Amino acid sequence: MKACLECGEKILGREDKKFCSDGCRNTYNNKMNKDSTNLMRNINNKLRKNYRILSALNIEGKTKVNRNKLVAHGFDFDYCTSVYTTKTGNVYYFLYDQGYMALENEAYILVKRES
Repeated sequence: MKACLECGEKILGREDKKFCSDGCRNTYNNKMNKDSTNLMRNINNKLRKNYRILSALNIEGKTKVNRNKLVAHGFDFDYCTSVYTTKTGNVYYFLYDQGYMALENEAYILVKRES
């Protein structure tokens, strides 16, 4: 008989079950998916915050904003999830599907990548 991966209790039921209850399954998965270090947690928080800022400012899918507006909302330009360079050499920085590109005079174009 198999033992629960979380509490070690005997498992009743299907042969391929790994946990004795939903509570044990949730506890185990929460432990496994927890950000393991302060560094990872802090970076993930910055990425989430940047994403929320871009999403809030870019409701239409394409918006022009000033750098000061992004900074005022707490945007951190050091964190993004990917960089895309167009054939013409324009560089877009993305946070998942929300992106931005620097323009002249501290202006930025915010874009949303279609899936």
